[in-house]
Amino acid sequence: MDANMEMRKVETRWARALRVAQKSPDLDNLLIEIAEMEIPRPGPGQVLVEIVAAGVNPSDVKASLGHMPQAIWPRIPGRDFAGIVREGPAAMIGMEIWGGGGELGITQDGSHAKWMVLDQKAVRAKPKNFTMEEAGSIGVPFITAFEGLREAGGVQPTDVVLVCGGNGKVGQAVIQLATMAGATVFAVEHTEQQLLGHRNGPVEMFNHGTQDVAELVREKTGGHGADIVFNTVGSPYFEMANKAMAKQARQVFISTFDRAVPFDIFNFFRGRHKYIGIDTLALTSVDGARIFDKLKPKFEAGILKPFPINPASVYGFADAAKAYASVLRGNPDRVLLKP
Repeated sequence: MDANMEMRKVETRWARALRVAQKSPDLDNLLIEIAEMEIPRPGPGQVLVEIVAAGVNPSDVKASLGHMPQAIWPRIPGRDFAGIVREGPAAMIGMEIWGGGGELGITQDGSHAKWMVLDQKAVRAKPKNFTMEEAGSIGVPFITAFEGLREAGGVQPTDVVLVCGGNGKVGQAVIQLATMAGATVFAVEHTEQQLLGHRNGPVEMFNHGTQDVAELVREKTGGHGADIVFNTVGSPYFEMANKAMAKQARQVFISTFDRAVPFDIFNFFRGRHKYIGIDTLALTSVDGARIFDKLKPKFEAGILKPFPINPASVYGFADAAKAYASVLRGNPDRVLLKP
């Protein structure tokens, strides 16, 4: 054995994992199996991670429904994780780590298992003040929020930011990052809702179902409008969001219901607007680790905060189908799996 490697022998060669072999017909009939699978062996440049907690994301569920053409079948789903390194370089053994990646659970086996192999370059120690459950909840929402705002040129204290779907997990992460930057932030939902989640400054919530949100944003900004619209939902907010955009504004998209929407080309070029698409499936766990490097000091300082963990939304593998379905059915909590 290489002198720089210290391997902890796993006592058993088999362990439980969730397995998706074919696409599910609907949320009431999710074809998620609990399988006894051989523990994977880390290859060169990899570590073996014992998963302690793993977030369940909409993309995990959509992949199981066959909505992610990139997904390779059969597979173990799961993009986000917190766990402990059990095999790999001696310096990494025993590390409590966190992460998330677009390849996990999509093109390679993911985190909804007892064990997972991970690229050594993606290994990062979790924040010291986080529980494992909190660490396993961060992944996709904060990676998406960070990358979207980065692609939009970053948030400045002088910016006005409108978050469409502000109570979703990505929306909550965007609000944390935008208020941390000192921006003026508004949020919108389709119904009357109290704003959820942590923020570092005042945020006003609007009801798209009963209010003219674009007019309100302009009224409250002296006619200026929103410099950044982070549209986490897509088509339902598209028309309103365009009307709310200031000159040279950027609108970020991460999802949609309808692929085709009415588009006013004249207002687009006269407004000098920019539309930005973010697909975090293109960001690997190594990319996610680099984003976590930037966020971790803010989490450890308490400026950014993890999602609250509700024990009622932490599931074992036996209730995995229920956990998955709850994510797309509007569970306001961050849903976690614990092997």
